[in-house]
Amino acid sequence: MNAIIDGGVAATMTSQEIADLVESRHDSVKRTIERLSNQGVITFPPLVEKASTGGRPAAEFVFSGEKGKRDSIIVVAQLSPEFTARLVDRWQALEAGTALKALSPAEMLLAQAQLMVDQQRRLEQNEQAVVEVRKQLVQVAESRVWDHCPQNCEPITKIRARMNQRYGLPAWVVDTVMRELPLSLKVHGMVRNNHESAEGSHYEVWAVADVTRVFKQFVSECAQETLWFASHPMIGDRFKLRQLKGEAA
Repeated sequence: MNAIIDGGVAATMTSQEIADLVESRHDSVKRTIERLSNQGVITFPPLVEKASTGGRPAAEFVFSGEKGKRDSIIVVAQLSPEFTARLVDRWQALEAGTALKALSPAEMLLAQAQLMVDQQRRLEQNEQAVVEVRKQLVQVAESRVWDHCPQNCEPITKIRARMNQRYGLPAWVVDTVMRELPLSLKVHGMVRNNHESAEGSHYEVWAVADVTRVFKQFVSECAQETLWFASHPMIGDRFKLRQLKGEAA
């Protein structure tokens, strides 16, 4: 998707494309964008109506230009940090394709040579943007940074697995409870990723006891629709839930 920015063609990316890229629900991505915009972490992107294919018309946020790229990286870093590199690669491909489309056939050969020269520069800029975003996320979270995950803390991947085993909750519901509801917990700290390919990145962790408490509260607020499915006042869709009365998570 392309947009006209200051008289030229700029690469763009929609919230639906981001959701597909990070394997998340579109409504979860949109809620994260709205929350970060209201907090002043990112600039509120334009909201565009998408043509309906039979159901209700859908609206998508649209990111464009360098500022939009930076803001989209912040959104993905909040939703699923493990997909940040994938997003950067996608932006790079969009920008390369847009540059070629804006040229005449006679100019394309020269442009392709120039793109090869520019590719390394863009890669370095994108890597720097990711580093800056991670720094900002650390500041926003106002959290501590450890070299190793404390025993009383756990990352989102372990929270997803634990709550799925305990309650049967799918990953998207766990992510919603952890990041998007009024009862969502503040990040307890950040842990340096010491893997050689991580390049100094960090990941978020939460206190195990707090996570257990919040999910007990969340489950207590759910209405059990069937033996396996339930609903919650602040989540639009039904979801899988296995309640075990009288037992601790």
